[in-house]
Amino acid sequence: MAVVYGIQLPVQSQSTLYAESWEAAAGPADLLAVARAADAHGFDYVACCDHVAIPRRLAGAMSTVWYDPVATLAYLAAATERVRLLSHVAVVGLRHPLVTAKAYATLDHLSGGRLVLGVGAGHVQEEFEAVGADFAGRGGVLDETVDALRAALGPEEFPEHDGPRFSFRDLGQRPRPAQARVPVWVGGSSPAAVRRAALKGDGWLPQGDPRGRLAEQIAKLRRLREEAGVEAPFTVGAITEALYVGEPGWDTGRRTLSGKPQALAESLRAYGEMGVHQIQVRFRSRSRTELVDQMAAFAAEVAPHLN
Repeated sequence: MAVVYGIQLPVQSQSTLYAESWEAAAGPADLLAVARAADAHGFDYVACCDHVAIPRRLAGAMSTVWYDPVATLAYLAAATERVRLLSHVAVVGLRHPLVTAKAYATLDHLSGGRLVLGVGAGHVQEEFEAVGADFAGRGGVLDETVDALRAALGPEEFPEHDGPRFSFRDLGQRPRPAQARVPVWVGGSSPAAVRRAALKGDGWLPQGDPRGRLAEQIAKLRRLREEAGVEAPFTVGAITEALYVGEPGWDTGRRTLSGKPQALAESLRAYGEMGVHQIQVRFRSRSRTELVDQMAAFAAEVAPHLN
C-alpha cells in the first residue's frame, strides 16, 4: 500500500504548539488558498480540529482560535474537487450522535463523498461541563458514540441504535452520506485510544507519538485486530516532524527536517517501512506564500520518492 500525505490546515487552529506567527493575522482567503494548493498538489486530505470553547486558564497556550470543522470543511469542499476532508479530530462526546451524524452526513453529501471522520475523546474538562457532557466518562461515551455513528451514517434513512447512553429508532435523516461507509479514524495514543482504534476504527490517528514509539504502537494495533478477528482494511497514520524542503536560511527549529528533497524522502520512507499508510505533514513557513510554495515543492520533489 502506497504512503499518501495530508495536511492539518493552518489558520483554523492556532495553538502555540504549532501555529506560525503569520497565522494570527490570516483569515478565510489564506485558508482557501492552502486548501486549493492541497487539492492541486495531490494531498490526500486537509484536516480541521474541533473545540467548542477554550477556558481562560488554557487560552494562553491553546488560543481561542478554533474554527468549527463542519463549517470550515464544507466551505472548503465547494472550492476543491478531489482532496478528502478530515476532522482531526471531532470531539464527538460533546454532542448527541444524531446531531453529529446530521452535520457530517450533510458534509459528505455536499462534497460528493470526501469525508473522513476523525474522532477523539477530548481533554478540556470545562468544555464538557459547559455543554452538559460527561467528561469523566468520555472514553465510554466515545466507544458508544462510534457505534451509534456507524448506524447513523450508514445507508438506512431510519437508523437504529440502542445503548446505555443513546437510543434512537424511527427517526429519519436525509440527506444520507454519499459514501456507502464513511471512514472513521480514531485519534489518540493512550492504551484505550489504541484499543478503540484497533477494534472500532477504520484507521488510527496518533497524537504526538515520536518515530521511536510508532513501531510498538503499530504492532499493538495489529495484535489487537488479529486477536479480535478483524480483517477489514485499516489505515495507520503518523504525524511527521516539521518539514522544510530545501535550505531554509532562517531558524526553523532544531526538530525540523530540512534539506534536499531526496534526503527528506529517504527519511520519510521510514514511516512506510514501519507500516504507516498516511503521513500528516506540516511545513515551517513565514507566510502563506511560503507555505504554498513548500507544499508545491514537497509534491513535486519529495512525494514521488516516498514509495
